[in-house]
Amino acid sequence: MQIYLYSLRLIEILLYLCNMEWEIVHIDETDSTNRWLRKHVEERTEEVCEPCVAVTEYQTAGRGCGTNTWESERGKNLTFSIAFCPQGVKASRQFLISQQISVALADTLSQYAEGFSIKWPNDIYWHDKKICGILIENVLKGDSIRYCIAGIGLNVNQREFLSDAPNPVSLCQVVGHEMDREALLADFLHHLEEAFQRDSIRQEYGSLLFRQGMTAAYADKEGPFQAVLEGVEDDGHLVLRDDSGRQRRYAFKEVAFVGQLDNYRDRQ
Repeated sequence: MQIYLYSLRLIEILLYLCNMEWEIVHIDETDSTNRWLRKHVEERTEEVCEPCVAVTEYQTAGRGCGTNTWESERGKNLTFSIAFCPQGVKASRQFLISQQISVALADTLSQYAEGFSIKWPNDIYWHDKKICGILIENVLKGDSIRYCIAGIGLNVNQREFLSDAPNPVSLCQVVGHEMDREALLADFLHHLEEAFQRDSIRQEYGSLLFRQGMTAAYADKEGPFQAVLEGVEDDGHLVLRDDSGRQRRYAFKEVAFVGQLDNYRDRQ
């Protein structure tokens, strides 16, 4: 496993765009940038971690939420993790971090095309196709967050997807040409710093929600139903209102978006 500081060009871009002093580490190949970065942070002796980014060309065991995996062609995409210490965020409000990262990614991508949204809780979509996944792991200390590690898989220049994922898309497929991955990473870190400073992130996140205000088909442990997405609470619970007028509240993995109700029933 080769580990080295990232390119001088990226460092120059970061110095121009960012106020936070990000340590950028490049790993040629690793099983998981989240795992590598957690070990890196825990090995430090100081109590407060400096912001760090671990970027890899290829991840052999990239994870999504739960048991999901992430397909990424070597050298084509951005597969990286960031570690930082959230300021003033209580453990009870840790979903704010997910909102900040999601909005920063949507803002970054929206410079290149229209149609990006956030599929609750933090997948980034272009229309009805998934372009980015996020896995956030917070390490708590009492009622505060000691540090956060967020793994991000962003499809950038991959043109062919071989897994059984139903709806992947890459940025180059959206815009019609390959993108500069280093500049894209630096741009995201710049937008993330801005998101950390804004008091309007909850509202911005709500306005970017996939299927916000639209009637769509969902399914929970009791079966499928139609509902309108009304919003997301501060603790991350999804709020739906079904076609009988009943409000439903769900934690992550308690409900799934299934598209069209008739199509869902045909698959059962």
